[in-house]
Amino acid sequence: MLNTLWLLFFVLAAGSSLYQWLVVGNAQIFAEMVQSLFEMADLSVHIMIVLFGTLSLWLGFLQIAEKAGLIEKLAKWLSPVFSRLMPEVPAGHPALGLITLNFAANGLGLDNAATPIGLRAMRALQELNPNPKTATNAQILFLVLNTSALSLLPISIFMYRLQQGAPDPTMVFLPILLATTASSVAGLLAVAIVQRIRLWDPILLLWFGTAIALLAIFMASLATLTASALNHFSSLLGNLSLLAVIFLFLFVGWRKKIPLYDSFIEGAKGGYAVARDLLPYLLAMLCAIGLLRSSGALEIALSGIRWVVDSAGWDNRFVDALPTALMRPFSGGAARALLIETMQHHGVDSFAALLAATFQGSTETTFYVLAVYFGAVGIQRARHAIGCALIADAAGMAAAIAVSYWFYG
Repeated sequence: MLNTLWLLFFVLAAGSSLYQWLVVGNAQIFAEMVQSLFEMADLSVHIMIVLFGTLSLWLGFLQIAEKAGLIEKLAKWLSPVFSRLMPEVPAGHPALGLITLNFAANGLGLDNAATPIGLRAMRALQELNPNPKTATNAQILFLVLNTSALSLLPISIFMYRLQQGAPDPTMVFLPILLATTASSVAGLLAVAIVQRIRLWDPILLLWFGTAIALLAIFMASLATLTASALNHFSSLLGNLSLLAVIFLFLFVGWRKKIPLYDSFIEGAKGGYAVARDLLPYLLAMLCAIGLLRSSGALEIALSGIRWVVDSAGWDNRFVDALPTALMRPFSGGAARALLIETMQHHGVDSFAALLAATFQGSTETTFYVLAVYFGAVGIQRARHAIGCALIADAAGMAAAIAVSYWFYG
């Protein structure tokens, strides 16, 4: 699937560039495409360098937590859930605790912590993989739930809106929460259908029902806060959670008489190996995406969508925000740039800008996550991972449009 998808990107880029040259008369398109190749190659190295530092930091702390037995305990507590969602993973396996930590970090908007923990979880799942080149059911479920990006506190979106002068940066909080919840539910259902997971199991219903109830209480509590108080609380909670996890690891390791410094160094040494191994996969995907963008294929698709919407007589205001949505699965940086450009062009509190912010927070960079997570363990056959992840993306985008019309008119 990855081979086909990668080739498809190049074919679409080639077709679009020929159209730009022969029909539009834009001979400069080829120079722009060549430039994008080198830019993406440079970007992939910069991303790897950033990941190297972050991975080394968090793999060091995770080594302390693992030696202290925290990961094992967390895995045992969640065995009733994961034994039903991931039956091929043994009860109490360390991967289950790492998966839980990854979801918690994502939910709190702690991206820098979530990625290293997620890569460690994927490597732990890879230890159970009988065919190292092919993704297992557990790895696919983990990846899809990552790409659905359930985020309770989209701090980065608040920051972008604040930088662009929004009087109420947190205005998009509830729409993003509703849209990302729809994305996560759709991703889980898609994988459950393909893998025939029994979601109606009483244990799963109890856990999911409890989670939904707690989420509803959390949302109701946040709804009572003012905009400034909510923004402050979001930042405070995220930072405190991050530091609390680090100090918990260190405290428990100290109580267990673990050599903290030596354990940290031992774990941090693995950061370079992981970053080095994923560079070729990241490079291949980013170069293909860069060609697709620079060839004008994205703009052609957007024009076609606008024509269809106008022909159907629908409100076409959402089309102005679609570049962020269409780019989001491919490149987080490009989607962020498109979001900021939409804010500047249409106004930070315009319908298009608010919808673009909701798009940005409701899904994840699917192909980037796929390239990084599967590339880090050498998986080449993704099976149904891409299809299920794109279903989650589509659900998140559709929900973002619906809730934006509901909230913003």
